[in-house]
Amino acid sequence: MKFNNLIKGTHVFALLLAVVLTVLSAKTIFAQDPAPVDPAKVDDIVVSVNVMWMLLAGFLVFFMQAGFALVETGFTRAKNVAHTMMMNIMVFCFGAIGYWLTGFALQFGGVNFTYPAVGALDAWNFSPITLGAWADAGGNALVANELVIGGQYGIMGLSGFMLGGIGANFGLLAFFLFQMVFMDTVATIPTGAMAERFKFIGFVLMALWVSMFIYPLVGGWVWGGGWLANLGRTMGFGNGAVDFAGSGVVHMIGGSIALVGAIVIGPRIGRFNKDGTVNPMPAHNIALGVLGTIILFFGWFGFNPGSALGFTGAFRNLAVLAAINTLMAGAVGGVAAMAYMWVLGPSKKPDPSMSVNGILAGLVAITAPCAFVDLTAAVAVGAVAGVIVCLAAQLLEKLQIDDPVGAAPVHLFNGAWGVIAVGIFANANPDTAAWNGIATPVTGLLYGGSTQIIAQLFEVVAIFVVVGGLTYVFFNVLNMLKLLRTARADELAGLDLPEMGAPGYVWTDVPATTGARPVPQGAASPAE
Repeated sequence: MKFNNLIKGTHVFALLLAVVLTVLSAKTIFAQDPAPVDPAKVDDIVVSVNVMWMLLAGFLVFFMQAGFALVETGFTRAKNVAHTMMMNIMVFCFGAIGYWLTGFALQFGGVNFTYPAVGALDAWNFSPITLGAWADAGGNALVANELVIGGQYGIMGLSGFMLGGIGANFGLLAFFLFQMVFMDTVATIPTGAMAERFKFIGFVLMALWVSMFIYPLVGGWVWGGGWLANLGRTMGFGNGAVDFAGSGVVHMIGGSIALVGAIVIGPRIGRFNKDGTVNPMPAHNIALGVLGTIILFFGWFGFNPGSALGFTGAFRNLAVLAAINTLMAGAVGGVAAMAYMWVLGPSKKPDPSMSVNGILAGLVAITAPCAFVDLTAAVAVGAVAGVIVCLAAQLLEKLQIDDPVGAAPVHLFNGAWGVIAVGIFANANPDTAAWNGIATPVTGLLYGGSTQIIAQLFEVVAIFVVVGGLTYVFFNVLNMLKLLRTARADELAGLDLPEMGAPGYVWTDVPATTGARPVPQGAASPAE
C-alpha cells in the first residue's frame, strides 16, 4: 500500500515539475526579442488564404450542378429523366471546353489592363488584388491587352485563349476555375426552360454558344473591365454597374437565354389549349426538386461569399456579410412565395414547387447586393423576390410561354430585381470604397446615392437587349436547320429512348438483349 502511494506521489510530482518547466520555458521564450517579420512571407500567406478560399468556394459552386440536375429532373416528367440528367452533366463538360477555348479570353482578356487617369480619378486596374501578381517571370502583365474598341468603353478582351501565355500563374489559374463554374451556371439555366422538347444536338450547340461567346461577351462588360463597369468613370453614374456575385452577369444572362429559348422552341405538346387555358403537367418527383434546392442553397454559400475573391481584411468582412444576407434572403423568399400561393394562389395551398422557386428567387435576387446591403435590406429583397417569382410564372402562363421549371421567373425576373436593388439599398459600406475605380463606397438611393441606380438600370437593359436579341437570332437559326426541337413522336414517347438510347427509369427487370426494351411509366399513352 505504501509502495502504491509512493508511486502515485512520484507521478504527481513529475506532472507538477513538467508544468513548472513548461511555464518557465515559455516565459524565457516570450521574453526574448521577437524575430523580425518577413513581409514577403506574410504576403504569401495572405495570398494563399485568399486563393484557398476562392478554390473552396468554386468547388461549392460546382456542386450546385447536382442541385440543378435534381431540380430540373424532379420538376419534369419521368419519360425524360435520362435526357434531362444528361443535359445537366454534359453542359459542364462542353462548357468547360468552350470557356477554355475562347470564353475566358473574351471575358477577362483585358482585366489586367491599366486604364489611364480620368479627370480627378486615378489610373485603375480591374484585376483582383487578392490573388497575387498576374505577371510572367519577366514581370510582364498577363491578360492585360486593351479591350476591343479600347479605353474605358471596351467590349471584349483578346488575350488568354486556351489559357495561352498564363503558364503556371496560380492566381490566374484559380481565377479561371472560379469563373468557369459561374459560366456553367449560366449555361445550365436554359435547359430547364427548354426541357422535354430540346433536341440534344441543339443543346450541345447552345452550351458552346453560351460558354464561348454570349456569356463572356456581356459578362466582361461588368466583371472584365468593360464599359458597364466604367460608367462611374466615364459618365459619373455612381461606381459604375455593380454586381457582386452575378444577379445580372450570371442569372439575368441565363434567364434571358431561357426565356428566348422557351419562346422560339414553343410549348410542350398539350400544354396549352386553343382557348388559352393551361393543362397541368405535374412534376414527377417533388422530392428530387426539394433535395436539389437544398443542394443549391448550400452551394450558394460558395457563390456569393466566394465572390469576395479573398478572406482577409475587408474581403473577409464582405464574404461574411454576403453569407448572412444570402441565408436570410433565401429563407424569406421561400416563405414569401409559400404565403402568396397559400393566400392568393389558384389552389390556395402552400404549393411545394412555387415555395422551392421562392427560395431560389430570393437567392438569385440577393446575389448582386449581398455585400452592399444590411440585413434588413436583404430580408426585403428576399420578400419581394418571393412574390415576383409567383407573378412572373403566372404572366408566362397567360402569354402561353412554357417554362417547365420556372427558369425565367427565377433567374431573369429576380436577377433584374437584384441588380436594381443595389441602386436602392446599397448602404455606403466603407469596405466597398474604390469599387470600379471610384473612391467613394457603393451608395444607393436610400442612403443618398442618386446615380448608382442609373448604372444598375444600364446593366439590366444591356443584358436583356443584347443577350435576348442575339440569342433569338441564334435559336432561330437552329430552328431553321431543324436542330432545336425534337420530333413530335419522340416528344410524346419521351426523349430518353429516342435521344439517349436508354431509359431514365427501368420499371421491369428485363434483360436488355433482344425484343422490346423497358420504357418509362406512362410513355405508352402520352397526353396530347
